Order: sequence, then structure tokens, then C-alpha cells
Amino acid sequence: MRRGLTSYGDAHFSLFLRKAFIKALGYSEDALSRPVIGIADTRSGFNPCHANTPALVDAASRGVLLHGGIPVTFPTISLHESFASPSSMFLRNLMSVDTEEIVRAQPVDAVVLVGGCDKTTPAQLMGGISANKHILHLVTGPMMPGSHRGVRIGACTDCRNNWANYRAGVIDIEEIAALNDELAPTTGTCGVMGTASTMACILVALGLMPFKGATAPAVSSARLRIAEETGANAVKIIAAGEKLKPQSLLTRESFLNAITVLQAIGGSTNAVVHLLAIANRHPAVAGTITLDTFDEVGRNTPLLVDLKPSGSNYMTDFHNSGGMAALLHELRPLLHLDALTVTGKTLGETLDAERRVPVPRELSCIQPFDSPLYPASSLIVLRGNLAPRGAVMKASASKDRRLLRHSGPAVVFAGSEDMARRIDDENLDVDENSVLVLQNIGPVGNPGMPEAGLIPIPRKLAERGVGDMLRVSDGRMSGTAGGTIVLHVSPEAADPGSVLGIVRDGDVITCDVDARVLRVEVSDEEIRKRQEARRKEVEKDDSKHPWKAREKMRGYRGLYMRSVNQADQGADFDFLRAEGI
Repeated sequence: MRRGLTSYGDAHFSLFLRKAFIKALGYSEDALSRPVIGIADTRSGFNPCHANTPALVDAASRGVLLHGGIPVTFPTISLHESFASPSSMFLRNLMSVDTEEIVRAQPVDAVVLVGGCDKTTPAQLMGGISANKHILHLVTGPMMPGSHRGVRIGACTDCRNNWANYRAGVIDIEEIAALNDELAPTTGTCGVMGTASTMACILVALGLMPFKGATAPAVSSARLRIAEETGANAVKIIAAGEKLKPQSLLTRESFLNAITVLQAIGGSTNAVVHLLAIANRHPAVAGTITLDTFDEVGRNTPLLVDLKPSGSNYMTDFHNSGGMAALLHELRPLLHLDALTVTGKTLGETLDAERRVPVPRELSCIQPFDSPLYPASSLIVLRGNLAPRGAVMKASASKDRRLLRHSGPAVVFAGSEDMARRIDDENLDVDENSVLVLQNIGPVGNPGMPEAGLIPIPRKLAERGVGDMLRVSDGRMSGTAGGTIVLHVSPEAADPGSVLGIVRDGDVITCDVDARVLRVEVSDEEIRKRQEARRKEVEKDDSKHPWKAREKMRGYRGLYMRSVNQADQGADFDFLRAEGI
């Protein structure tokens, strides 16, 4: 109760007043003498992924009480992917600030961060590292799959696949409506290897959550036992002092383990942006984890988990196959086993102590290390004149491997509205060899860098059976989506100096995954001419271009637009990085 006293100019009076008010809740002196464990409660009527949060808070509180602590619940911002405009990514940094400042301000000895939906867990970890108090993560867990016509389905890979079929005329309005009832049949996060599941697995790899914490279904009793265990660990961790606070616990090796897991699970490309932002909040790690790190780790890491969108199964199958403990056992030769976990033990010690229940090979969705689904580089980083600071692709989710080495004429959309207006136009000059380019959906061009990178196949091509095309943008894509899609092009198209921003219809674009190349086949001289003309247009006094207009924007949107950095740095605010501006 003595931590972070409110400033009244008299510390003794501050403590006296704090105790007077907390006693209004019925706490005794005995209760107030115990370790205080904060529980960040992210329940919201607009967040179905977190509908089980009340039960998790109760179970975590039970764990705290059983081990001599006093649990105190407090609210923070809650983000759901489908209930945030213009996108939840637009609010991720705001939630990180909320988490950081409320954790720092409250008199807590440790904090259990209850999260789940895509941007929630990265925001909590970004804030938690910056606040640097003892933190433990507790995610809400994946939903169960539904069923349609006797076939398992689930959010949100099957949302997108079936919507594509509806657009192509393969299924009708009655069919898509029936599917809509089954895609999210329970509470919890998406039941495939989307961003929420990816981040949950990464939290385990970082040592911030128990092995089963990533995969146990949201509606299972196992999820409640994990919550109780997390509450208990929150009390135990306090005795370790500075050693287990995030800025000491997490090292560069911790992040390398996380990236290894990301590659092995065929995880969401969003995790690349999040991990860059998280690493850059850490004073000792900032700047040492770059896009090149992801590519270097990927070249040695096989894809082992057969889950949608890179495979065919669901998170419940991953859990039943042994979950993260089984995967980490397979990855052991690649892991930094001396990295610490919140239990105070190393990752290697924790793996050695875990009781493994063998699962028959034919029933497991985890491949042996020497028999992978994909040999290496599930996620890759491309560079070239089109993306001098890098771009990201989930190569393992390509639906047409021929497109991993492809050149074709660009069909350019100037933004999401332009794409929506023209993508299904019968007169659109496009064929299956074209490269679809979507500009101005980056961090500044379309605040929040929306998940519009999954550019739909033009209807006239989809109706002819075209299921994949090479697509390029400066935006993001849902971790549940698949296709041959280049994302996070840096610098973004809105940047006056960007090459992506001056690509025109008919320019030939080349993508070569093996060579890690993404370029537009236009001379350097022509590129410079186009860039100069564009700079002059942007800098006009009456320009409404976002790069210029942000100078006079008010409120949070103005702060976001002026302060957000590019995707290759994590799309965080420059003043929130460990070194500040």
C-alpha cells in the first residue's frame, strides 16, 4: 500500500488517506499488509473474445488468495478486432499507454494482465515492459470450432474462405447466412493460428505464461486452472525482486525464442509488427531485433504446426496434440534454453519438469522436427527498390506456390475506397498474371494500418476459378488469412519519398521469395522524377494529403498521425520507444 503514494506533500498523510479510502471497501489491516496483486480486467460488452474474463478474474483471484496475496481488480481499455474503427491497431498504442500508466500509478506488487483479442496482448506487454513491474499474462483462450454440413469450421480463416466463395458465386446468400451462425460458436479468440493465438504462443516462448496457457480452450476447466496458477505465480514472483521484472527477465535470447516459435507455428504476420514494437520498449533489447532477425531465424526454422491458415487444423487440435510443451520439445535444438521464465526457472528447466503425454503421430497436428510441413522460412522478409526498408510475406500460406517467383503488370488502387469501387468492375484491366497493388493503407496513410492487405480476387477472375494472385500493400492482413500476399511495405505509400506511392498501372513488379526480392521494373531516373513530382504535390499549402494534413490534426488522431513510426519499427509512437524521441 506504500507504493507510489499520491503526492500531497506529506507521505505519511498520503498513506493515511489511502488507507481510509481503501477501508471503505471493507479491507482489514491484515488484508492491507499482504502483497497486492493487480488484475487488469479487459471485459467489455463489445469484446466477445473476452466474455469469459469474469470467470478468469475469479479464478486468478482465488490463486492469489490461496498464496497469501490480496487481489485487486482494475479496468483498462479493451480492444476487439471487429468493434474498433478505423481499426484496433489504431488503438493498440493508446491501450499500451493506458496499461503502462495505470500499472505504474497503482500500488501493486505484481499484475496479472488478462487479455486475448489480437491487439490486446501486445498492448499489455508493451505497457508492462515500460512500467517494469512484475507482470504475468493470462489470455482468454481460443474458441471451439463450429460445424456446417458436418464439416468443422471456425473463425476466422473459414470466414474469409467462405466469403470468397460467396463473392465468386460458389455459395448463395442462404448458405453464407447459415455459416455465419457457426463460425464463432463459443466465446474466446479465433480458433486458428491467427494473431491472438500467435501472440499467446509467443507469450509462452517469452517465458511469461504457462505452457498450456496458449492453447487451452476458452470454455474449458483447464483455462480456469491456468488462471488460478497465474494468480498463485503472481504472489510467488514478488520474492525474486528485480530479477523477474520484465526488463530483467526478457533478453534478446527470449525474443529469439519467440521468433523461432512464430516461424514454427506459421504465425500471423501481425506478430512481426507487434514483436518489433515490444522489443523496442525494452532498454537493453531496443534496436537489436530487426526485420532481418526474423528472416535469419526463419531460414533455420521449419514449420511444424498444421493449423489454418498454413495447414488444416484448429487450436483445439494443437492443444490435444500436447500444445506448446510438445512444440518446444521439437524445437529444442533451436531454442535458447537458458532464457528465464516467470517461475524463476529457465526455459530448459521448465521443459525438463513438464510431464509429457505421448500422442500418436497420426493424431497429432505437430510434425516431428525432421519431417516438417514446410522446410523453413514460413514468414519471410523481402527487400528491393519497392521496399527498401522491408516487407513481410507469410510464404507458407501461399495458395499458388508458382506466385512465389512471379513478375506481372501492376493494377494499382490508390486506397481502400478506390479498391472497393473498382475491384469488381467488369472493365478492370486485370488477369490472373496481374499484380494487385493497394496503396495508402499504411500507418499514416490509413491510420491504424488496417487489415485490408488481403485484396480480394476481382470477381470476374474468381468466377473463373482464380484462387490466388500476387498482392502487394503497405497494410496488414489478418493472421487468419492466406494467399501470396506482400504486406507492411516500408516506407509506406503515404510517405512522399516512397516508391510504393508512385507505382502506376502497368509497371512490372517482380517478387522472388528465394532471392528475397521485391522490386518494380522502373529505372532509377524515372523513379526520381515521379518522387519529385509527388513531393511538390504533397507540400502544397492547400494539400489534404495525410502526410501534410497531420500537422494540424487535433486529438488522439493527430497525436497518432504525427508520432507513429513505420511498420519496420513496430508502428509504435516514437516517444514510447525505450530511448524516446
